[in-house]
Amino acid sequence: MEFELSSDQKLFLATARDFLDKEYPLDRIRRTGEEMVGFDRDWWARAAELGWTALLVPEELGGGSISGNGVRDLALLAEELGTGLAPGALLPTNVVLAGLVAAHGTGPDHTAKIEAVVTGESIASWAVYEPEGQWDPLAPAVTASPLDGGGFRLDGTKDRVEAAGQADLLLVTAATPDGTAQFLVPAAADGVTVEPQWSLDLARKFGAVRFDGVEVAESALVGRPGDVRAVDRQLQVALVVQCAEVCGGLVRMFDATLRWAFDRYAFGRPIASYQALKHRFADMRTWIEACQATTSAAAAAVQEEAAEAAKLVSVAKAFVGDRSLTILQDCVQIHGGIGVTWEHDLHLFLRRATADHSLYGTPDEHRRRVAGLAGL
Repeated sequence: MEFELSSDQKLFLATARDFLDKEYPLDRIRRTGEEMVGFDRDWWARAAELGWTALLVPEELGGGSISGNGVRDLALLAEELGTGLAPGALLPTNVVLAGLVAAHGTGPDHTAKIEAVVTGESIASWAVYEPEGQWDPLAPAVTASPLDGGGFRLDGTKDRVEAAGQADLLLVTAATPDGTAQFLVPAAADGVTVEPQWSLDLARKFGAVRFDGVEVAESALVGRPGDVRAVDRQLQVALVVQCAEVCGGLVRMFDATLRWAFDRYAFGRPIASYQALKHRFADMRTWIEACQATTSAAAAAVQEEAAEAAKLVSVAKAFVGDRSLTILQDCVQIHGGIGVTWEHDLHLFLRRATADHSLYGTPDEHRRRVAGLAGL
């Protein structure tokens, strides 16, 4: 783990925190609640100017990281934004950029689209989920049938596409005769229909996207059919960002609960002084440190494109996914009745962690994935 950040990293994170606190405080998320339709595009463009979309993109394509370690910088940013439940398209946009960069030079050129997403001019999202819980990006049910005159025809439905209603570009995984392939499809293309979906997480919106005979040119291909290295990279980046965001929320709610325990008196003394709660706080702090450690190890492996990266991101997702809910439920219990009220912040973070528990695979699915990678 990196215990000391550079001055540039500290400035980058402080700027992101100040920007989020000013533009999207938790009260704004709570106030809009179920009526929230997403984030403001102008706000996201200003976030892109701060470098939120550039960390995984090389300088020659319009990007650049803070420390030279783009994945680590992105994980640090995600953890910082997780403390404020950032509503923007940090995860979907960076996942799409990770795939476009990984496939750059192996298929059609998407340089212009990469630059547009980095600047915030365009918003992109990864359309990978499918109905009935299908999340494996290498086994899509959406089909891409070759057309006689060239190009492909997309048919099928993608489920739980983050920021689907605001995305300009959709990176779609689909099955072709030559294997799994990805296509960069304009959200406004003929045959594309977006239907908003209810979300437990008040800060993020999702949508189901239907492709009814959507015709795309071969230039829409990202990489080559059957080459899934970019897809693997995208999933790894998605899990690192997700786990880092949850870690940020855990730290904020644990600190808030600890302060509450010292302020709340029972039988003439702070409840934090009782031995039973001391043990619970010690366990929670240990679990949070472990969540951060596994996430940091996963980020380092993904940055280095290590052979063990796939295993480590699944280890992080399995551990963080389970422990985050245990920690937050403990925080709710220690707060007592106010911990489940609308006015309290706790339910906002519990909603985020519960939604992330199943997104991009449940902890059980990732434990099975680890076992498979180990040959068990």
